[in-house]
Amino acid sequence: MAKKTSTATKIGGGFLLLLLIVAMAGFGVEGFGTSVRSIGSVGDRDISTDEYARALQEEMRALSQQTGQAATMQQMQMMGVDQSVMRQLVMRATLDNEADTLGVSVSDSIVQQEILAISAFQGLDGNFDRESYRFALQSAGLSETQFEEQLRADAARGLLQTAVVAGVTAPAAQAELLLEFAGEQRDFTVVTLGRFDLDAPLPTASDAILRQFHQDNIDQFTLPEGKRLSYALVTPSMLLETLDVEDEALREEYERRAGEFRRPERRLVERLVYRDEATASEAMARMEQGEATFETLVAERGLDLEDTDMGDVTQDQLGAAGAEVFALDGPGTTGPHPTTLGPALFRVNAVLPAQETPFEAVRDDLRAELGADMAARILAQQLDDYEDLLAGGADVADLVAETEMEGGEIDWREGERDGVAAYAEFREAARAAEPGDFPEILLLDNGGLLSVELVEPLPAMPQAFEDVREEVLRAWEETEIEARLLRQAEAVREGMMQGEPLDALSGTQVSFEGLTRTDFLPDLPRDLVTMAFDLGPGETAVMAEGAQVHVIMLDDTRGPDRMNPDVQRLGMVIQQQLEQGVAQDVFAYFTTALQSEVSIQLNQSVIEAVHAQFQ
Repeated sequence: MAKKTSTATKIGGGFLLLLLIVAMAGFGVEGFGTSVRSIGSVGDRDISTDEYARALQEEMRALSQQTGQAATMQQMQMMGVDQSVMRQLVMRATLDNEADTLGVSVSDSIVQQEILAISAFQGLDGNFDRESYRFALQSAGLSETQFEEQLRADAARGLLQTAVVAGVTAPAAQAELLLEFAGEQRDFTVVTLGRFDLDAPLPTASDAILRQFHQDNIDQFTLPEGKRLSYALVTPSMLLETLDVEDEALREEYERRAGEFRRPERRLVERLVYRDEATASEAMARMEQGEATFETLVAERGLDLEDTDMGDVTQDQLGAAGAEVFALDGPGTTGPHPTTLGPALFRVNAVLPAQETPFEAVRDDLRAELGADMAARILAQQLDDYEDLLAGGADVADLVAETEMEGGEIDWREGERDGVAAYAEFREAARAAEPGDFPEILLLDNGGLLSVELVEPLPAMPQAFEDVREEVLRAWEETEIEARLLRQAEAVREGMMQGEPLDALSGTQVSFEGLTRTDFLPDLPRDLVTMAFDLGPGETAVMAEGAQVHVIMLDDTRGPDRMNPDVQRLGMVIQQQLEQGVAQDVFAYFTTALQSEVSIQLNQSVIEAVHAQFQ
């Protein structure tokens, strides 16, 4: 019985935490009047208006988070959320009524233990804090008595559920059947044929052959439906030549980014720190006398060279040791020198000379960057003017005539990304454009402005042979290769069935043992494993994929390896899932039976009044 109580209290705690999260997220529920406190009843158990409102708010909050927009009661009703909430509350009330009838409840000590275990009610020291408890319940719109009674009811329902499903087991035969299916093993051989396995080279295709192929497969060479669109476009780069970027502004930008254009000398340095000057000096002396190397000293300290690597550093970054380290003419070792970590030896591995890019060398680049920023700001300021023109009845042609925007016309089909179609905003507008639509101003990622207008729809258009001859040739070759490989595959298939040695067959051979339905073969089609499990021992099949054809023969079948830990775990998972499914079904039947034996009353006018509070 103790175990059942634990399960029940966990169920209650789960409901509590969910309730508090909803309430403390700003969804406090006001009372829905004093004259009518319930929306209905199940037997002797009322379903309160506040309880229904809280459940609706919880679902509304979840839907808002899911969609990223504030959910409305109308949307929830269209989706049937209100009915789902009602069914849940009726089920809970049904169980509460049955628990009351049977006298099922939990003691005060169980309720107390559950409350003490909830982190929302704990202070900074991790112990129960009555002020936190009172504040949390106040935020949820509950009194202590209401909350504790709700917790007691949750626990009682948990006890009732545990009692109903206790001892429920899944049929052993069903679990065994599923394990046999999921863990079944197959041994099979695959022979793969590719272009280089052709028994004869492809013939040269004549124009007559290609023209016939083009005609027979015209769908492959037909442009999809599209749209003829007119557009007006202006970008910051298009305005650049009209802008006067002052030289003073360019020099200010150059100085602001001095760290980018003036890079001081840097050195690739390793540093080995010691705890005192004497030890560091002794190590340096050993190096100078040839008794040790820097690598040896690093190893003696129990370090790797990576631990000493400082990367490329400037003199200032080395602090007090910088002057001495940078005094070396090239690679070498110096020290000991003081550091914030203690005396250290420094090894210079390379010298990276100072680099300075003069202002004149980057003047044009700076002008382009500052000019683009300036142009983008100008266009942003003019956005309202462009929109006012469209609102006044202007079309794309008027924008081109009256503004800096440049116009054009394009026959656009899905997949095209040339010219103005390179802009994602254009492609999105092109897809959405419909006859009669009024043009709008679109803001591009680069700060430019764009407007698109549909001129006329374009029907699907077969492409002339002369325009797609190379595509036709490639398609003909692929089709011809696949047809020839399929013919060769039939010969390989016959040889495999007659027991010919694999070495005597063309193609690449590979054998697999003990594969299950979920195994993945990285160099072969995923459906090939599925095909292997559709075959009987000794049977063969052929699969074409792209430029390859695979011949598969099933060699052997075996049941699951019962000694394999993975199979044993799979068996336990199957058993658990079946038992959970059976338990859920049993509990659902139990609840349905209870509801058929009690009176269920719902006050629709009160329910609609609750809904009205959410409008």
